[in-house]
Amino acid sequence: MQSLSRHASGLVRVAGALLLLLSACAETPPGPAKLSLKPVAFSDLPGWPQDKPAEALPALTRSCDALKGKAPDTSMDIAGKTGDWQTACEALANMPIKNDETARIFFEARFQPYAAESSDKSEGIFTGYYEASLRGAKAPDATYTTPLYAKPRDLITADLGEFRAEWKGQRLTGKVEDSKLRPYDDRATIEKNSLKDRADILAWVDDPVDAFFLAIQGSGRVQLADGNTLRIGYDAANGRAYVPIGRVLADMGALEKPVTMQSIRAWLAAHPERAQEIMNANPSYVFFRALNGDGPVGAQGVALTPERSLAVDPAFVPLGIPLWLDTQDGKGAPFQKLMVAQDTGGAIKGPVRGDVFWGYGPNAEAQAGPMQSKGRYFLLLPKP
Repeated sequence: MQSLSRHASGLVRVAGALLLLLSACAETPPGPAKLSLKPVAFSDLPGWPQDKPAEALPALTRSCDALKGKAPDTSMDIAGKTGDWQTACEALANMPIKNDETARIFFEARFQPYAAESSDKSEGIFTGYYEASLRGAKAPDATYTTPLYAKPRDLITADLGEFRAEWKGQRLTGKVEDSKLRPYDDRATIEKNSLKDRADILAWVDDPVDAFFLAIQGSGRVQLADGNTLRIGYDAANGRAYVPIGRVLADMGALEKPVTMQSIRAWLAAHPERAQEIMNANPSYVFFRALNGDGPVGAQGVALTPERSLAVDPAFVPLGIPLWLDTQDGKGAPFQKLMVAQDTGGAIKGPVRGDVFWGYGPNAEAQAGPMQSKGRYFLLLPKP
């Protein structure tokens, strides 16, 4: 809040520069991609009778609490297909018994499934993410040399929809220099200690590669040298475009497809002299905040539920709605579960695209890392 007030006058002076910077720095929605929805029956959902839908009720309850009686921010693609969210959420809160049988009855009575398609294609790609584990300390030493930064005090994010209606959903991130809004420091610049005196450091960790993948996952637990645990989550980013370094390594011929997190880590470990160079190929940089209580917290502002929370593209799928996911897990086994859209991601773009939150621990990492599965989902919308 202090950062915004400090630069408010400068932001007014540079509003005219927004259009010039838009093409380079704004997060723009996909171009011609469209979401189309086809109503289906619950019997058409692969694996619906075998799931344990009661496991998804805590996640949906959190989303209902976040909505507080208002409907999700629905896109034009699903406008007119949704019924009364408040009634559905009240019915969930008033369920006297919450088990798989009553949960299944609740969804079948209150919701209508819709098969999601994009350009007549029902399949998309589904990946996974997890809560990372790191080793660190509150002060640097010979072991702990890599900083985890809090949001810089001079970082500004502008909602362009406040300037023009046609820019709704687009953001611009930068800093004010000489009364002009300029792009924020990229990864390579930040790695040269450009944030000294501009951002607080939450902790120092012992592995820059772990820190890099923490940013991709968005949340993690730092096991501190003093025996305590620091839980951190995404707070902001520098506004630079995300570049997957797996693609960089594949284009170099260093890795064969499909590229996984495990194969990227193995290459970086085998080539320490080039590790920072490759990581700097991704100019995007993430800043964190300390978390208290349940976590990690997704883009909807609620704690995520392992194997029940899904990151989606909010340009097509509103946060807070339940979905039926039909895909494969990181080991190739069927993954057919009731999920709730509660998070987003820089690489999660398109009408049929998702990222499964696997939780914390070795199994979560083993599932999330190699998961690159074709699949489809069905939006569950309240009946009119």
